[in-house]
Amino acid sequence: MEVSNIKQIDIDHEMRTSYIDYAMSVIVARALPDARDGFKPVHRRILYAMNDMGIRSNTAYKKSARIVGEVLGKYHPHGDAAVYDSMARMAQDFSLRYLMVDGQGNFGSVDGDPPAAMRYTEARMGVLAEEMMLDIDKDTVNFVDNFDGSLQEPEVLPARLPNLLLNGASGIAVGMATNIPPHNLREVCRALIYVIDNQDSVDDITVEDLMKYIPGPDFPTGGIVVGAEGLRQAYSTGKGKITMQGRATIDDLKGNRYQIRISEIPYQVNKTSLIERIADLVRSDKLPEVSDLRDESDRNGMRIIIELKRNSQPKRVLNRLFKYTQLQSTFGINMLALVEGEPRLLSLKRSLQIFIDHRMDVITRRSQFELEKAKHRAHILEGLLIALANLDEVIKTIRTSPDSDVAKERLMTRFKLSDIQAQAILDMQLRRLSQLEREKIEDEHKALMERIEYLEDLLAHPKKILALIREDLDEVSKKYGDNRRTLIAGGNLEDLNEEDLVSDVPALVTITRNGYIKRTQPGNYRTQARGGKGVIGQSVKDEDEIDMLISCRALHTLLFFSDRGKVYSERVYELAESGRNEKGTPIVNLLALEPNERITTAVTVPDFKAAEYIVVATAKGRVKRMALSDFETVRVSGLIAINLDEGDELGWARLTSGNDDLIMVTAGGNALRAKESDFRPMGRSARGVTGIKLNGDDRLTAMEVVVENASLLVVTEKGFGKRTNLKQYRVQGRATKGVATIDQKMLDKIGKIASARVVEKGDQVTFISNNGIMLRLNVDDITSSSRATKGVHLMKLDKNDSIASLGRISDAK
Repeated sequence: MEVSNIKQIDIDHEMRTSYIDYAMSVIVARALPDARDGFKPVHRRILYAMNDMGIRSNTAYKKSARIVGEVLGKYHPHGDAAVYDSMARMAQDFSLRYLMVDGQGNFGSVDGDPPAAMRYTEARMGVLAEEMMLDIDKDTVNFVDNFDGSLQEPEVLPARLPNLLLNGASGIAVGMATNIPPHNLREVCRALIYVIDNQDSVDDITVEDLMKYIPGPDFPTGGIVVGAEGLRQAYSTGKGKITMQGRATIDDLKGNRYQIRISEIPYQVNKTSLIERIADLVRSDKLPEVSDLRDESDRNGMRIIIELKRNSQPKRVLNRLFKYTQLQSTFGINMLALVEGEPRLLSLKRSLQIFIDHRMDVITRRSQFELEKAKHRAHILEGLLIALANLDEVIKTIRTSPDSDVAKERLMTRFKLSDIQAQAILDMQLRRLSQLEREKIEDEHKALMERIEYLEDLLAHPKKILALIREDLDEVSKKYGDNRRTLIAGGNLEDLNEEDLVSDVPALVTITRNGYIKRTQPGNYRTQARGGKGVIGQSVKDEDEIDMLISCRALHTLLFFSDRGKVYSERVYELAESGRNEKGTPIVNLLALEPNERITTAVTVPDFKAAEYIVVATAKGRVKRMALSDFETVRVSGLIAINLDEGDELGWARLTSGNDDLIMVTAGGNALRAKESDFRPMGRSARGVTGIKLNGDDRLTAMEVVVENASLLVVTEKGFGKRTNLKQYRVQGRATKGVATIDQKMLDKIGKIASARVVEKGDQVTFISNNGIMLRLNVDDITSSSRATKGVHLMKLDKNDSIASLGRISDAK
């Protein structure tokens, strides 16, 4: 029933339809980016307005208020705060990975400070924004009416760059939200090129194939990303969670004190809030080890300093910071964007393909525009060429005509010209009748015909358009690409194919007695002749000594054993690579050691299925055999490997098959070869059994696994050594003294045995002295001699220097 202007309606139907209209308006016109150019309407309008105003990257800055007013007045029917905040974000290097606006003035900070008022700041387009606008005047995109129908604005930008992935996006709509992380330009371009190169089999491209080029997000604030399953899920389905960590290092201070230095924080974390949270934890005694907290950040970078009290365990404090603060936070990836005006959840491959399809459309439309323009110009030039070829008759026709309209008709009739051509002839200036101008017209016509032929061929062959997109991507990658800032860490990323991210190169790992560790390449140390002085292998602090040298590969796992019988685990590639003369970094940066705990040995594990058991030995000759699988998962705080007697310490660890022979060497010159089966497997908390019986104050100095047809190389503290075939060591029972392995009467002259290794032909060995001098030798250059001889001089040592460790490089030819 209708009464006057009052209409009776169904309230349920009205609420439903009105709310849907509102929701779709928010989704399409405000909150979600377009999958093609990666921009929301407000960002697109800001850049288009700046382009329309002529505010380029090479022009003068303009007041932000002037830009905001232009956007509000012409294109954006919302408040000025929304426009200015959006423009400011595009100028913040901590918000966007690749800036679209070049700002001048205070545009906010990572501390959460807001931008200055728009009347105080100035801005202009960034160079990358110009790439996004490239060819917009060539009918490459559709234009739509603005809010009042008085002007036209672009529906999408031509987007020479894949901005959706480069800068990501975040926004909350009605009933849905988007949260796309930023990525590295070089990596995204390489992935796009890979998809282009495999367009014929694009359905066969897997997420693993793409993750070889895009291993993960690359945040503007750097940091570390942990969580392969979340990455794989996000790139496969469009949704997933990853863990972000700040980048922190542990610095060694005087007096057995340490400080934690935070140089990068997770993306979108407020630095001031983070510091306040740490201070709250200190006040509540959740971080009692902290003695001082200060922010030393400046224009050169971030620097948050957390000083610890004496004898504090820095690794443990850092783990608590990760647990209780936003130094470790979660990023929920939700790759939702508009596809043909509708919200769609995008996989990584789908988002890449959408950009390629968009560029195909842009280049096709640009080529058609240029082709039509070229044909139009060529048509005019053809008319001018006809006129120049019949110049006298054309002039006569024009002169005898009563007016220009009649002249045009006579020209069109006489020379079969079009209206446009005839008009061009009438408009032609007299100077163009000169010979030089005639040649210019002919050259221009020839160039246009070549251009027309190229454009027609391009439009007829989509693969050539793809090749053009490929060239564009390669060009922008080289021009604007930079190095990755965010580290994609291993952590618990068991599903991430680390072999695709890390080169499995040989490595040498050295550890000093005071706890400095470093990884170097074996090639840094050239092979020298026997008796040489060697080269500087590691810069050591005063009163420090090189303790051990481990030959391994980057993808191996290192099991570190401490003097207290505990074991810790770390991947080799996660050790920072250092130069030959550098001292390395404190091992407490890597391992959660207790105060005064010291690493005494380490074993490299290529694969936890590569061996059945691991055998450890102590300085007092106790030996224990355990299943290697017991150490496949080692918690951050370490595991107990053996319970030690008072005054004893764990010193050696070796992988075994279960049927090997072991050989133990003492500093006093004895060696015992015993069967591994003499040592029954034990649990981790056991003490082990006596391996070799020691004389007086003698101590164990090496334990090795016997290899068939190999030799035992022993080296003394004063640089003497020898190689003896292992067949000269008969198998004896455990808990016996063994046999002499060197001329024990010469120990005062040549020094006690410092180390021993089982070596084979073709191997190389590296000696390292307590002063950090390294010497690399071919094993074949060391003369083989009998068991009880003194050996030969292997390394020339400086006064007060001595051999500290011996490393074997297997089959290093």
